Amino acid sequence: MRRHHPGPHGDGPHGGGPRHGGGRHAAEGGWGHERRGGRGGRRGVFEASELRLVLLKLIADEPRHGYDLIRAVEELTGGGYVPSPGVIYPTLSLLEEMGHIAKADAEGARKPFAVTPDGTAQLAQDKDTVDALFARLAALATRRAHTDGAPIRRAMENLKAVLMHRLGREGVDADTVHAAVSILDEAAQRIERLP
Repeated sequence: MRRHHPGPHGDGPHGGGPRHGGGRHAAEGGWGHERRGGRGGRRGVFEASELRLVLLKLIADEPRHGYDLIRAVEELTGGGYVPSPGVIYPTLSLLEEMGHIAKADAEGARKPFAVTPDGTAQLAQDKDTVDALFARLAALATRRAHTDGAPIRRAMENLKAVLMHRLGREGVDADTVHAAVSILDEAAQRIERLP
């Protein structure tokens, strides 16, 4: 049977947990950052309830600290998405309140979280959803590899340098700018038509 223990501020129909650390951002499921040359980027890759299942599955695989979970998601996506501590830790608190995880017996002050029998039952109940979520993470890693590989980065940096050098000169007229724009548009169209 699925157990549910809402936090002090309630959990709502889709989750959200206590309003500390992640605040409204965590409650809306806006976790993770798409990396495009650094942190920052698009929100809302997964709902809060989906993030709970992802973290629960990772903890079921092996006991983990919050930082371990951030790194695990980053590795699963090939560096494409990195959930922030402000979202991870409130979600862990909620999972603990729901009885799905608990502090593991371990040496040291920082004890990792381990899955509980209730957490294992929840994963079994939501197996199809969990499988779909991890497939989505793998797809993000594939997209990252295709769009952010070293050759692509080199070519993009080269293009940027050429544009700045050629169009940054004094006396560049409008015809030259329009010609450069036309070349870029044509290149974009050719790439879009690639098989």
